[in-house]
Amino acid sequence: MAPPPSGTAPGPPPALSEPASQAHPPGPPAAGHSATTIERGSFCLARCTCGWAGPARRSRDRARTDAAEHLATP
Repeated sequence: MAPPPSGTAPGPPPALSEPASQAHPPGPPAAGHSATTIERGSFCLARCTCGWAGPARRSRDRARTDAAEHLATP
């Protein structure tokens, strides 16, 4: 097998988008809260078990930040 061309990493190609059914926990949950991110089409939003929902974002990273900020707020 030939080595990959210069500038590319070996292995499978990165996923372009994750299935909507996949949720990502933003980190350890605060007391009574458990936030995850949910994908809806090209948008991602954070939701919490307390009923809070963040704004829809195109950036998954920003949605995770929204969730982490919510968990950090008492």
